[in-house]
Amino acid sequence: MDAILTALEAVVLGPIVTFALYYLGNLLVNLIPSEKVKKALNPYVFITPVLLLVGLFLVYPTIQTMIFAFMNEDSSAFVGFRNFNKLFADPNFIRTILNNVLWVAVVPLVTVVLGLFIATLTDKLGAVRERTFKAIIFMPMAISFVAASSVWRLSYSWTSNGSQIGILNAIVQVFGGKPIAWLQNETFSINSLLIMVVVVWANAGFAMTLLSAAIKAVPEETVEAASIDGANGWQSFFQIVLPQIWGTAVSVFITVLISTMKIFDVIWGMTGGDFHTNVLGVDFFREYFVYNNTGKASAVVVLLMIAIIPIMISQVRTYRKQEEIR
Repeated sequence: MDAILTALEAVVLGPIVTFALYYLGNLLVNLIPSEKVKKALNPYVFITPVLLLVGLFLVYPTIQTMIFAFMNEDSSAFVGFRNFNKLFADPNFIRTILNNVLWVAVVPLVTVVLGLFIATLTDKLGAVRERTFKAIIFMPMAISFVAASSVWRLSYSWTSNGSQIGILNAIVQVFGGKPIAWLQNETFSINSLLIMVVVVWANAGFAMTLLSAAIKAVPEETVEAASIDGANGWQSFFQIVLPQIWGTAVSVFITVLISTMKIFDVIWGMTGGDFHTNVLGVDFFREYFVYNNTGKASAVVVLLMIAIIPIMISQVRTYRKQEEIR
C-alpha cells in the first residue's frame, strides 16, 4: 500500500509542483517593468530549472564517478590506475568486454533489420489491419525489461527431471528431443544469444514505428518513376526507398546501440550474469552493490562512458543532418 501511495504522489504531485514552479517563475518575470529585460529573462524561466536538474543529477555524479575511479574501495585515498589494472588483469572481465562486443554486434543490427522488415510489410496492409498488427508488435515496449525477462525466463526454463514448463523445451520434447538447459548453455554463447532475443523482441516495435513513418514520408513519385523505368520491388526498395530513409535507420541503430551497451536488467533478471553472460552493466552492479567496491565500480562506468560518448556524438550529428535535410 505504501508503494502505491508513493507512486500516486509522484504521478499527481510531480506535474502540479512542476507547473507551479514554472508558473511562479513566469509570474515573477512578468512583474519586471522593462519589456527588454522581461524578454531577455523569459526563456531562462523554463531553461534554468532543467539545467539545474541536469547539473545536479547528471553532470555532478559523472564528475564524481570519474574521480572515484582513481580511488580505493571506500573512496578514501587515490590509487591512480590501480582499479583499471585490476579490471584488465582479470580474465573474467575480458570475457565481459567480449560479451558486450557480441551484444553490440548483434542486437542493434538485427533490431533495425527486423523493424524495417515489419514496417515494409505492414505498410502493404490495409489501414485497419496495419494499425492492429503495429499495435500488437509495439506492445512489448509497454512493459519493462524486468517483466520481459521474467516471461522469457519461463519460456527458456529447464528441469532435470519430470515435465518441462518451458515452452521451448516442451516443443523440443514434442519432436522427440531431449530438454536443454538453455540459459546455462555456454556453447557458442547460446545463452547470451537467447537473452538478446528478448531485447530484440522488446525493441522491434520501436524500430518499426520510426522506420514506418520514414517509409510513408518517401515521395510516391520516386517509387513510381523507378517502376516505370523497369525496377522490380527489391530494386525499388534498396535503390530508391532505403537511401531516403537511411538517416532514420542510422538514428534507430545508434539509439538501440547505446541502450545495448549499457544493458543490465534483462541479463540480471534471467541469469544474474552467470554462465558467461556477464556484461559491463552487471559488472558495475556487482562491484558497487554486492562487493561494495566503489573504485572498481566507478572504473567500469568510466570505461562504459568512454565507449558510449563517441557514439552519442555520432547520433547528435546524424540528427543535425536530418534537420538540415528537412
